[in-house]
Amino acid sequence: MELTKIEPLARGKWLSLHRIHYRRVPGGKERSWEIATRNPEPKCAGGKFADPDVVIIIPFHTGHGRLVLIREFRPILAGDHYGFPAGLVDAGETVEAAVARELREETGLVLTRILRRSPPIYSSAGMTDESSALVYVECEGEPADAEPHDGEMIEVLFVSPDEAGALCADPNLKFDAKAWLVAAHFAATGQV
Repeated sequence: MELTKIEPLARGKWLSLHRIHYRRVPGGKERSWEIATRNPEPKCAGGKFADPDVVIIIPFHTGHGRLVLIREFRPILAGDHYGFPAGLVDAGETVEAAVARELREETGLVLTRILRRSPPIYSSAGMTDESSALVYVECEGEPADAEPHDGEMIEVLFVSPDEAGALCADPNLKFDAKAWLVAAHFAATGQV
C-alpha cells in the first residue's frame, strides 16, 4: 500500500478525524478512508504502532475471589456500559504504571500483581488506529478509595462466575465486547 495524502478533517479535544488517500501498488486505483485517531496524525503516517494508547485492565480481586467489572455511564450509549477499568497511557508512562494508576483512580483498588499482558491490539480497525493492551491483574482493597475524574460515574462490581453469566445473558445490558468475552469465559470456567 502507498499513502498518497492525509487530509485533516476535524480536531477535537480527544480525537481528530482524517481522510487517508492510498493506493495498492503496483498500479492500484486511488482510494480513500476516514479514520478517527487520538494522535495528531494517524499512525499509518509514520506513527508508533509498538506502544498501546490505552490499557484495559482485567482485575481479579484476590480477597473476594471475584472478577471486577465496572458499570459506567457512557454518553455515546445514552446509558450505562459494563466493562473493565481502562484509560490512556500518558506520555512517558509505562503500561504497568498506567495500569496501577487507572485501576486506583477508577476503582480504588490496588494492583498487587500483573499476571499477563497482550501486545497492542485493535478493536475497531475500520474506524480508528487506537490500540489497547489487555492487562490481566490481581488486586486488593475496597472501592471506597476510588478517585474518578470529573464527570466519570463508575460503580465497581465484584462478580462470581454465576453473576458474570447472568450479566452476560441479559440482552438489555450494554457490554464492552472485550469485557463480555472475558466475563462469559469466567462464567463458564471460573478462570480469568
